This record gives sequence, C-alpha cells and structure tokens, in this order.
Amino acid sequence: MAYKTLILERQEGVGIITLNRPKQLNALNSTLTVELDQALSYFESEDDVKAIIITGAGDRAFSAGGDIHEMSKQSQARPRQRGPSRVDQNWHLATCKKPIIGAINGLAYGGAALMASTFDIRIGCERTGFRFLGVVYGRVNSTWTLPLIVGWPIAKELLFTGRIVEAEEALRIGLLNKLVPSSELMKAAIDMGQAIAENNPVSVQGIKEILTKNIGMSWRKMLLDEARAVSQSLKPPPAAESFRDFLERKRSK
Repeated sequence: MAYKTLILERQEGVGIITLNRPKQLNALNSTLTVELDQALSYFESEDDVKAIIITGAGDRAFSAGGDIHEMSKQSQARPRQRGPSRVDQNWHLATCKKPIIGAINGLAYGGAALMASTFDIRIGCERTGFRFLGVVYGRVNSTWTLPLIVGWPIAKELLFTGRIVEAEEALRIGLLNKLVPSSELMKAAIDMGQAIAENNPVSVQGIKEILTKNIGMSWRKMLLDEARAVSQSLKPPPAAESFRDFLERKRSK
C-alpha cells in the first residue's frame, strides 16, 4: 500500500514507521492518523516484524500535534463524528499486540504527546520535548496514559499546567526510558527493537497483553491472571526446549 504521510521500512525484525509531514512538523491530520492505524495493522500481521518503531521526519519535531489548520476548517458537527474513530485509533496505539518504541526526535506536543504516552518505550535526544496541551485549548486527553508512566502527582502537574517538559526532565520522571544524542537516536531505537525481536514473540506479546489487561486490578488478581494466561494461552514450551541453548553451552565447556 502507498502511504501519503508515512514512510515504512524494515530492519531485521523491526518495522519502522516515520511520520512524514516535515514541512508541517508532522502534524497529525486525518490522513496521517488513518494511515498510521493501517500501518500498525499491517505490521501486526507480518510475522517477521517483532517490534515497531515510530518516529518523525526532519530534525525539529516528532510531531507538533493535531493539525490545527485542518481542525479549524471543520464544522462543529465533524469533530463529534470523528470522535469514536480517533478514540479507536488511540486505543490501537496503546494495545497494538507488538511492542511500540517511540524514537522521539524532536518536540511532541498536544496530540503527539498523547500518542507518545501510548507507546511501550520512548527514547529521546537533546531535541526532545513534551507538552500536554489539552488545557490550553479547552480539551482533555492523556488522563488514562500519563499517570501510568509518571505517577499521579507529576501527571496532574503536567496536565494542569500544559508546560514544556525538556529531555533531561522527561528522562528523570520516566517519560523517557533512555536519552541519547540525536545522531544515535535511530540506532538506539533499532537496537532496542532488535533486542526485543530476539526473544520469543509469544512471550513478549503475551506479557504486553497481560500488563494492559491488569491495569487497575488488585495485586493478587494480577498474579492469578498471569498464571491463567500461562496455563491457558501462552503455554510455554517444555523446559528442555526452552533452555536447550544454555544446557548445550554448559556441556561444551
């Protein structure tokens, strides 16, 4: 499929999606959000892709957020019609069966900050910055994602103020998993994706599903749900098979 607003690539087990509207700072217009949803479904269906990276084109922005020019032209009825679709798209980002790594190559403001907060892992550089802008424009988002990453007190501060979070602070509060020089950003993201891809995909995807489902459960219920998944759906291979490489290395010494 040809994409108007995305570039898709692969590197040894990793699918890479680049938001490709650099002149508009990769603003999230309706075409891009629909194509991104389709690209996720495509990589989910490809068995050789074990992890997905999302990044932005250019050296200024991961994404400036929602396309304000497009939104300002829409009637009052149109956003209400698009609402459920955008909700479904955000849920797909958050629950994509394969791990998503954000290579946050620049600013991620507004809807892009929300998008980034749905990713499993975020890697940034000195250009990275976040801003959860909902309150500035009388909107509400990220209440269901951000507290799980940075905790309630910090999430409330960022959501109530809409202030900028620079790269160093983002790393300190857990909004970034890793901070590297911009010249090393994609390599770090690909290395992370390939480290994931080397593992058993059933286990990796099973862990992600369990973590997502267990949000809000009691601690014991989380334990029981993990045990149920292992016995009913994940069904790990026999120990002799799982540890074959380890045992063979021991015998050869």
